Amino acid sequence: MEASSSGSTISSVTGGKAKTHQPVAKDVNIFFDELEGVNSPSKDDDSLLHHGNLTSTSDDASRLEVVGEEVPDKNKTNGLYFRDGKCRIDYILVYRKSNPQTEKREVFERNIRAEGLQMEKESSLTNSDIIFVKLHAPWEVLGKYAELMNVRMPFRPFNPFSAGAPCILVRCCFLNGHFIEINGRSRRSRRKIYYLHRRYKFMNRIEKQISRFRGWLPRKPMKLDKETLPDLEENDCYTAPFSQQRIHHFIIHNKDTFFNNATRSRIVHHILQRVKYEEGKNKIGLNRLLSNGSYEAAFPLHEGSYRSKNSIKTHGAENHRHLLYECWASWGVWYKYQPLDLVRRYFGEKIGLYFAWLGWYTGMLFPAAFIGLFVFLYGVTTLNHCQVSKEVCQATDIIMCPICDKYCPFMRLSDSCIYAKVTHLFDNGATVFFAVFMAVWATVFLEFWKRRRAVIAYDWDLIDWEEEEEEIRPQFEAKYSKKERMNPISGKPEPYQAFADKCSRLIVSASGIFFMICVVIAAVFGIVIYRVVTVSTFAAFKWALIRNNSQVATTGTAVCINFCIIMLLNVLYEKVALFLTNLEQPRTESEWENSFTLKMFLFQFVNLNSSTFYIAFFLGRFTGHPGAYLRLINRWRLEECHPSGCLIDLCMQMGIIMVLKQTWNNFMELGYPLIQNWWTRRKLRQEYGTQGKTSFPQWEKDYNLQPMNAYGLFDEYLEMILQFGFTTIFVAAFPLAPLLALLNNIIEIRLDAYKFVTQWRRPLASRAKDIGIWYGILEGIGILSVITNAFVIAVTSDFIPRLVYAYKYGPCAGQGEAGQKCMVGYVNASLSVFLVSDFENRSEPTSNGSEFSGSPLKYCRYRDYRDPPHSPVPYGYTLQFWHVLAARLAFIIVFEHLVFCIKHLISYLIPDLPKDLRDRMRREKYLIQEMMYEAELERLQKERKERKKNGKSYHNEWP
Repeated sequence: MEASSSGSTISSVTGGKAKTHQPVAKDVNIFFDELEGVNSPSKDDDSLLHHGNLTSTSDDASRLEVVGEEVPDKNKTNGLYFRDGKCRIDYILVYRKSNPQTEKREVFERNIRAEGLQMEKESSLTNSDIIFVKLHAPWEVLGKYAELMNVRMPFRPFNPFSAGAPCILVRCCFLNGHFIEINGRSRRSRRKIYYLHRRYKFMNRIEKQISRFRGWLPRKPMKLDKETLPDLEENDCYTAPFSQQRIHHFIIHNKDTFFNNATRSRIVHHILQRVKYEEGKNKIGLNRLLSNGSYEAAFPLHEGSYRSKNSIKTHGAENHRHLLYECWASWGVWYKYQPLDLVRRYFGEKIGLYFAWLGWYTGMLFPAAFIGLFVFLYGVTTLNHCQVSKEVCQATDIIMCPICDKYCPFMRLSDSCIYAKVTHLFDNGATVFFAVFMAVWATVFLEFWKRRRAVIAYDWDLIDWEEEEEEIRPQFEAKYSKKERMNPISGKPEPYQAFADKCSRLIVSASGIFFMICVVIAAVFGIVIYRVVTVSTFAAFKWALIRNNSQVATTGTAVCINFCIIMLLNVLYEKVALFLTNLEQPRTESEWENSFTLKMFLFQFVNLNSSTFYIAFFLGRFTGHPGAYLRLINRWRLEECHPSGCLIDLCMQMGIIMVLKQTWNNFMELGYPLIQNWWTRRKLRQEYGTQGKTSFPQWEKDYNLQPMNAYGLFDEYLEMILQFGFTTIFVAAFPLAPLLALLNNIIEIRLDAYKFVTQWRRPLASRAKDIGIWYGILEGIGILSVITNAFVIAVTSDFIPRLVYAYKYGPCAGQGEAGQKCMVGYVNASLSVFLVSDFENRSEPTSNGSEFSGSPLKYCRYRDYRDPPHSPVPYGYTLQFWHVLAARLAFIIVFEHLVFCIKHLISYLIPDLPKDLRDRMRREKYLIQEMMYEAELERLQKERKERKKNGKSYHNEWP
């Protein structure tokens, strides 16, 4: 699922060179000024780990070459560099010469050059109308914007053995309390050494054969085989926001590779988002040029091919993309943990966090799937001992009233024997336990994810990354450029949106959301009408199979039609949500994403679950009784539940929707890009032969891939969040939902990995410290699941009526027992009697039921607790009905309060930060204070020595 921090994660790659993130001090700006006066080493210390490119110690064993030291001839042919073979391509823009937006492009490109970016153009080898604009950011531009963007880079710890260095924070190895080694050297010093306790076992530095793969280790399922990955060198250094004034503090061995490829692309993208494309007007940003068609595409390049003719086990990885494909995206490693650090370094923190969350969610599904399977198997093993199912199967003398008008016939209760048995598989004594377990499971999942996220944020240097570092959206700047106010954090003027303007936009947006929810309700109403109408149609069908199973056929076709409506409305919802979000004018990209996410989730959640809520809580609840049916628009009789109950309809609804939804999503995520890319390759082979595409430069190959979704990871998150809702909200009615989700997610992880590595253009590496608004949505679903499961058990299932009968009306009434022997007679007690002659004319069946006894039926039975027709109050509610109703309400209250108390107790007992991580962070703060104190003390001692020296010289010169 995901590699844990405690030894399962592989080393991350920083611009090609290995880097393992260890507990280091994060924010060191506060004592930079104190350290300015300290003498720094004149050259790089070999004991400090380098921040360079992915290299190997053996030329024959490694295929990972130093990017900055490749021979120019090879650079010219690999498609990753300019024609000179020295300037690496950081970004690609694509446009057509036939596009009329020439003037805007010329202004935009002229301003790009004014920002210092280097540019080179190439015509497409397949279409001369397509032009590729290659962009390269030189060192000066990277340094300038890295400082503006607060890009954190590794800086040089001061060597304690160099003159004037007051202290150093290093990782040391201790054996029996004695200091052994510092940075690979055994030394002694009288200077004060600060150390951080290491969480893992210390390893001496050895030459890393990063290109050697040692084969699979199937003996360790779900483990990340470090032997199959390059054992990357550790980089024990701080990170701090890059500063050109303090550039001598940073570890720079090669300016061309100091910033890794993902960081370089992010800086270039930041520049392009703020470049004007019309002089004299406040029209800026690459996004607008992409939306108006000036440019067709914009993307960073992949680092070469993901395939190789040579085996990765013997010849090593060609590049990071190849490495990711073999150890992550390949279907052969489906049972292994994910190399999250490597994913993060190649695709960025936001994508890395998504796969970390997906892996964590999938791993947590194992216990839920096991318990759900146990509940289902418990139903299977107790099926032959279920008294209710036995009575239904043996009730050949009980004739049930028709379930629809006219064409529906009378039927024996024993005809629903199969449905009664299937219902028992999902509605048995273990259902309540499983509902409580899943509510607790959802809380544990979220609480432990917060702990896991904190560890990841610490290891990935995201603790100090806050929203105030995020840039303002160019669209917001353009809209409100005339209104500015001082930012209270940065102290700089920035565009400002008036409160009245913001409120008016939010009101319009909320109105749009309400209207779309009404559209969903209207669609559900249409499905209800379909179910009511077609049940009579299927009952009059010529085929006996459909005629005898008219209700099941109605439910199945209604679910399929509902799924088609769901998919069609989703397209409309996306356009409406996009329009409403842009209308609100969010200030930052994260605010835009949160607003769009909330709307789309609300739309799709209501769209996907509204029909399920109808079946769970409304189907068969307000139908009236024979002779006095409630009707829709005074015409159609409302649909009734099956004689075995409504739970079978809910199970069918959830099962069909869940399977169809996941199948469709998987096809759209992988199948559609595969078909598109296959068709592109087919056309290229027809035009250029089998060798044509292999000789194309990298930008041509990437352009032929499918672009990433315009909304980033929204579709991936939304799919999993909706699945989480299915897994928790109605899990009491469908215990196999966690198992289906688990099986789907095991495939989903590798499917998404394969898609990112092979089928999509490389997305821009973006930063994020958590999963954003999705966590709040997950918490809301967890709360909703407690309420819905309480109602499903109390209202939809027969758990409460059986319990009331066992303790109050059954053979064991008053004895405090509730076994199967206490359920004898339950079926008969749960059915009421109706006089056939009391049918309304429009609902009177065409069949008189003479096929059962040879004479017309006089009475039939129906599911309800009502008095017989000859009682003082015909068809009035019995006392048992009120007892069942009171028990249902009491169960809902007790269940909700009990589960919520357990959830809050668990949330209180599980801290958000692991104790060892909290201690490490506190230790770092303490060491920073100590370092500041030492630096200040050293400065004061130096000043005192200078004063003494100056005073002595002045005294000697005095006559």
